[in-house]
Amino acid sequence: MNYSQIRAFHYVALTRGFSSAAELMSLTQPAVSEQVRKLESDHDILLFNRERKQITLTPLAEELLLTTKQFFEIEGRIDDLLSENRSSLEGHLRIMVDSAFHLSDRLVRFHKKFPGLSISVQTGNSEEIVACLRNYDVEIGVVGSQAPGSDMQVHSLGESPIVAVAAKSFLTQPMECLNLADLGDYPLVLREKGSKTRLKLEERAAEMGIMLNPAIVADGREAMLEIISCGLGVGFVSNAEFGHDPRLVKIPLDDANLTMSESLIYLKQRADLRIIRSFINC
Repeated sequence: MNYSQIRAFHYVALTRGFSSAAELMSLTQPAVSEQVRKLESDHDILLFNRERKQITLTPLAEELLLTTKQFFEIEGRIDDLLSENRSSLEGHLRIMVDSAFHLSDRLVRFHKKFPGLSISVQTGNSEEIVACLRNYDVEIGVVGSQAPGSDMQVHSLGESPIVAVAAKSFLTQPMECLNLADLGDYPLVLREKGSKTRLKLEERAAEMGIMLNPAIVADGREAMLEIISCGLGVGFVSNAEFGHDPRLVKIPLDDANLTMSESLIYLKQRADLRIIRSFINC
């Protein structure tokens, strides 16, 4: 195995481009292209489909990319181990959350302690977060589940009741509570499939013989809340995620007794990665 060839493949696959990979590697584009060509030739394989100046990964390349992510992460761990005594922490921490409300205070503390570290936060539902963790696309996840899989290390962030949410303008009069049996009287705005909040709500409704038919399905919590704020229906979030939108009111669910448990998770096999350990310890 030629290290330079594997490294060239890794960056081309990550960036989906030879020129962008060359820039990251501080090499010329022809030099990177030649390394990838030799890798394909030496092993009689095809890693990239090249059409109209666009490249896509073959199934073999997709599998190889996950392996090279692990390979270069181990290389980074070796460097971290040899430099363990240095106080500074550099690099990039990627976090994916179903809600940023559960992470804001922790991010502030972590950034103050390690100002030289860059952090990116993206949102997704629980299924998407677990998939990205397993694909090495993020290091830390926050999900609405305490059982994301046996390959995950789980730290509980607590529980919060699920509440109904509506625009103040939507309600003709204030409501102290809402029953699941009454939901058929209102247009429902639900999250996409894969949302743990939606799954719990639908499971409890099914137990009670109630069918929930959403009038609108929104991709993501923020989109759902924005749609609800326009007076288009009733949605559902955990109480901790309600936030402080003056356009909205929350309504307790009287007969559901549903709670959302939020958990911080990461792959067990990456538990000794310094950037993850530092975040958890902080």
